[in-house]
Amino acid sequence: MTDVRVLVVDDHPLYRSGLQAMVDRVEGIECAGAAASGEEALERITEVACDVVLLDLRMPGIGGLETCRRLLALPEAPAVVVLTMVEEDASVVAALRAGARGYLLKGADEAEILAALRLVTAGGTVLGPAVTPTSLARGADVDRAFPELTEQEQRVLELLAAGRPTAGIAAELSLSTKTVRNYLSATYAKLQVTDRYAAIARARERGLGR
Repeated sequence: MTDVRVLVVDDHPLYRSGLQAMVDRVEGIECAGAAASGEEALERITEVACDVVLLDLRMPGIGGLETCRRLLALPEAPAVVVLTMVEEDASVVAALRAGARGYLLKGADEAEILAALRLVTAGGTVLGPAVTPTSLARGADVDRAFPELTEQEQRVLELLAAGRPTAGIAAELSLSTKTVRNYLSATYAKLQVTDRYAAIARARERGLGR
């Protein structure tokens, strides 16, 4: 039986090496390589054949979501399983919309991760216990709360309402702080508010950021 070949993408060296070791000691699953960033993952994927990418969301550079989109745009795209500390409902929905076939938290045990790798290779989808129908509905509500905003403006507003500073929003969405400020300015204009505090109040009235 052909091994399931996995590319591990995580910017934390110890966690990344632990995942590599876990994958390699299981019969039928093989670690094809590892990367510390999205950019490195996109380079490595051209050098190794792999079936699944285990992908962190919060990484330097282009970040996990954009990495997922670019991986799945490849001619022979692997399945992507997000393995992250991020529990926010909006992040789950965003990852699934980007094409991820799995979403697990880093608290998942070895059996859960290995089962997820096998299942997505067989064409299935895996959502960890923290991802419930309610959390998916809450995440989807981000898109419906302010239909006048673009998808990216809504993501920025959700993170703003959750208390993220501008730099934190930029890191989360893999954008520059200048770009985030531009999105915020456009959002304030569309919501007819004058500053971030009024925007947060409007967003929380619609259930965002709680």
